[in-house]
Amino acid sequence: MSVTVRVPAKVNVQLAVGAARPDGFHDLANVFLAVGLYDEVTVTPADELRITCSGPDAAQVPLDATNLAARAAIALAGRHGIDPRVHIHIDKDIPVAGGMAGGSADGAGALLACDALWSTGATRDELLAICAELGSDVPFSLVGGAALGVGRGERLTPVEVGGTFHWVFAVADGGLSTPAVYREFDRLTAGTPVPEPAASGALLDALRAGDPAALATALSNGLQPAALSLRPSLADTLAAGTTAGAAAALVSGSGPTTAFLAEDEASARKVADALMASGTCRSTRIATSPAPGATLR
Repeated sequence: MSVTVRVPAKVNVQLAVGAARPDGFHDLANVFLAVGLYDEVTVTPADELRITCSGPDAAQVPLDATNLAARAAIALAGRHGIDPRVHIHIDKDIPVAGGMAGGSADGAGALLACDALWSTGATRDELLAICAELGSDVPFSLVGGAALGVGRGERLTPVEVGGTFHWVFAVADGGLSTPAVYREFDRLTAGTPVPEPAASGALLDALRAGDPAALATALSNGLQPAALSLRPSLADTLAAGTTAGAAAALVSGSGPTTAFLAEDEASARKVADALMASGTCRSTRIATSPAPGATLR
């Protein structure tokens, strides 16, 4: 018997970042949208816990206990007195270390898959609590759709979305470390007041209305200056997409993937073609949002 779960990538349409807290984390107002790029996580009974991975950039995925999928299996098993002897296979299609929560997606996918395989009877609240222990983005990977995340981003409130949004994602060579980007944020904001993060009313209204033009004017990412400081070449990618007709462009989360909001599917294809022709990215992906969260196949 095996269980497979499909789990989506995300884009942050707003990422407001507060000053560093005493515990080293930052308070956030993080508006997530799940997008239609997916990893599939399959768990099968085995003699021991092991992880394999296939797909683009699979060689960059850790196959040990640091992988969030392994940590999810161990956490759930520990709560229910189960020996986590499973083979976890990740069929990866979400860019690795790209600011699109691919690792978090795998953690949420493995958690839901192991829950089904072991028939633990865990409640949704218990699964979300484990997600929050694993990482700030993991709860949203389980839930999907659209949500406002506060605290570290793990405390979620659903957000209404009134239509479909079209995106192009430009995948950069190499990754960016999320902790390194936050350290650079702290360096860039040292000695200056950092406002308390709050959700943008204009952005939430644009999502509710399903209005891409209004959403384009409201997108924001407080980590973008730090990501650009560490990877200045991303500015060329953002410029190339905007020149090609994207309604808006921003770094996705901590980067280095860049996200481009398009008016419709035809515009998205035009932007994707222009980005590839510009030579400023390794590959492009077209997707729509919102998308469902972790789903049993």
